[in-house]
Amino acid sequence: EIYTLSLHDALPIYELENKTAVLGVIGLGYVGLPLAVEKAKAGFRTVGFDVQGKKVDMVNKGENYIGDVVDEELSDFVQRGLLSATKDFSFVKDLDFIAICVPTPLDVYQQPDISFVRKSAEDVSKYLKKGTLVVLESTTYPGTTEELLLPVLERGSGLTCGEDFFLAFSPERVDPGNKLFKTKNTPKVVGGVNEESTEVAAALYRKVLEGEVFTVSSPKIAEMEKILENTYRNVNIALVNEFTMLAEKMGINMWEVVDAAKTKPYGFQAFYPGPGVGGHCIPLDPFYLTWKAREYDMHMSLVEAAGTVNDAMPFYVVHRVMKILSRRFKKSLNGAKILLLGVAYKRDIDDLRDSPALLIFDALEKEGALVEYYDPFNPTFVRMDGNIQRSIGKLTSSVLNNVDLVLITTDHSTVDYEMVLRESPFVFDTKNATKGFISDTLELL
Repeated sequence: EIYTLSLHDALPIYELENKTAVLGVIGLGYVGLPLAVEKAKAGFRTVGFDVQGKKVDMVNKGENYIGDVVDEELSDFVQRGLLSATKDFSFVKDLDFIAICVPTPLDVYQQPDISFVRKSAEDVSKYLKKGTLVVLESTTYPGTTEELLLPVLERGSGLTCGEDFFLAFSPERVDPGNKLFKTKNTPKVVGGVNEESTEVAAALYRKVLEGEVFTVSSPKIAEMEKILENTYRNVNIALVNEFTMLAEKMGINMWEVVDAAKTKPYGFQAFYPGPGVGGHCIPLDPFYLTWKAREYDMHMSLVEAAGTVNDAMPFYVVHRVMKILSRRFKKSLNGAKILLLGVAYKRDIDDLRDSPALLIFDALEKEGALVEYYDPFNPTFVRMDGNIQRSIGKLTSSVLNNVDLVLITTDHSTVDYEMVLRESPFVFDTKNATKGFISDTLELL
């Protein structure tokens, strides 16, 4: 095939070298805002788009709302004119590069909801100019870039991909709270709809990021590898969770089992049990694959089974709480005072997306328990019924003395677990936050 545009036609080398290319990011959440900041940090004028006016206003004021973004950097880039935000998609006409980083949730039937991706593509298509590169970063099912984005962009713009503009998929790899790997230094995978698209996308990411840029032969390869990354984790977490349920019946400490197994220098990677799987990726991404597989008359039995195991963990935790109260205190869960330590889905962040702790909170209340929580990163959260739940103000001895059980659902490093063990009637630790402590009033998941 012969394409009209080349790398030099689409995004001249001098525009990259001289930082005159204008870059855009659609969606200013956990993925989009850090990416926009990195583009600005690399010296490119960057425009962020979001439908939420509050986010747009905060960015334009230099006010940060994402944990992985440095407050001072955001403020500095805004003041210097390198970074701005808008709800006006007409600015797309001025862009040389557009990254789409919008949510891809599941609907009530556990099927992919790609309406945000479709709407973004429609908005971009109205103003897309020749030579622009569009990259989808939102995690989705294999085929989305070519089956959804490509026809929407061509139909709306009247341009032809490969002749007038370029299109690629490059999956986000954001791990909120990770101190070692950030957007800047995490390797990037890129797959374009043609070689030129791959080349343009790779060239731009190499200018912006420090991590290796690994190119693949198509968007479908890149889309599938992202699903593999997170399904791999989901399946292995389910495996260790299922082991944990058996280990509890056998009186075996599963945390010690995993620590022993990981001494093997090959063929084993440690995964640990927990109260469920949270965050936007691991609990959701496998469903994109199982949904797409049905188009090919195939069921991903192992993947579906792993989802079933992990989805059941919050309710298994509630069952264990019932057993502890009954066995230790001859007390029913109905009327028991339970204190949850942590509602974020992982330690030392404020991210509540799909947190199993929120399911546990609701399930305990449905059984009649009197539930409160403490989380220094999340002073409030919105309950499923829309009401606001507030954290207790301070974790004190008197608070701990006056509950029947403390349930550790997030292992925040700022909590004094020695004090929690000393002052609580009983502690059920689902995260091994009390590792190293020995107490007859402590039970591990």
